[in-house]
Amino acid sequence: MKAVIRSYGLFLIGLFIAAMGVALSAKAGLGTSPVASVPYSVSLVNHTITFGWWLNIWSVLQIATEVILLRSKCKPSEIVIQTILAFVYGYLTDFSCSLLKNIHVESYGAQLLFMLLSCVVLGVGIWIQFLGNVAMLPGEAMNRAIAQVTGRRYENIKILFDVLYIAAAAVICFLFVGSLKGVREGSIIAAVLIGNIIKCCNRLYRKIRKQPS
Repeated sequence: MKAVIRSYGLFLIGLFIAAMGVALSAKAGLGTSPVASVPYSVSLVNHTITFGWWLNIWSVLQIATEVILLRSKCKPSEIVIQTILAFVYGYLTDFSCSLLKNIHVESYGAQLLFMLLSCVVLGVGIWIQFLGNVAMLPGEAMNRAIAQVTGRRYENIKILFDVLYIAAAAVICFLFVGSLKGVREGSIIAAVLIGNIIKCCNRLYRKIRKQPS
């Protein structure tokens, strides 16, 4: 029981840190991470619901795709956990955005600084979620399902969909906003940095664990 509580505690901490990373990227205004780029772009077009709720809708679509692909192989308990955590993530994203609402980022240098900080925070948050090892968020679970069905490597599927997300977000912004506000250089920076930040966290963690107490 203690191990379960520790694992879920770590995962939820990672979830909150990752949500803060997404909120920082939104505040920077240079584009968000590929996974969040489509709901963020839609939130710029339609303000009837918040960015976090668009994330929730996006997560439901990803979960539905996973269920359709896996069919009988789909585990109901995993789907329930994914759905709950997805909505928690959406809420935490809105909460994180509200914490930053009074911060004004005006110069390009400040925008770039916030974008870099968001990559570090998001990368650390994702790494802590992996450390908790209790569940996958819908986007990653959908990629895993596609990899299982097609026989392709998970990493290649993730790269493909990250590119597709950015392209879709760019089209949405271009058609309905008139500019690439939701997808800019920050999206490319995030795509390059976040994976490397997670790798650095893994290396540092392994080195610390090997050190004698």
